[in-house]
Amino acid sequence: VQLQASGGGLVQPGGSLRLSCVAPESIFSLSTMSWYRQRPGAQRELVAFSTVGGTIDYLTSVKGRFTISRDNPKNTVYLQMDSLKPEDTAVYYCNSRGRSTYWGQGTLVTVSS
Repeated sequence: VQLQASGGGLVQPGGSLRLSCVAPESIFSLSTMSWYRQRPGAQRELVAFSTVGGTIDYLTSVKGRFTISRDNPKNTVYLQMDSLKPEDTAVYYCNSRGRSTYWGQGTLVTVSS
């Protein structure tokens, strides 16, 4: 099973990016979908999650700037990232957690002028 993540890139501070992650329908419909990131020299951290029941939460440092959403017909979870800061530079990973846990391949986000 593979989660297909995309949408990373280079953006200036204050800019926006939207990450996407597609999962197989059999997994997406039964799983909490999350975005993690790993900044240079740091451990992987949970950025945002969205449960099947609609619960959403965020890492404190991204609250008010990032928005996670699910498109159920497309089996896709998005992470809209606005007002990006240099400290948001990281490899971002999507994750599904249900009966099993799966990871996407990671997409690099670089925030720099």
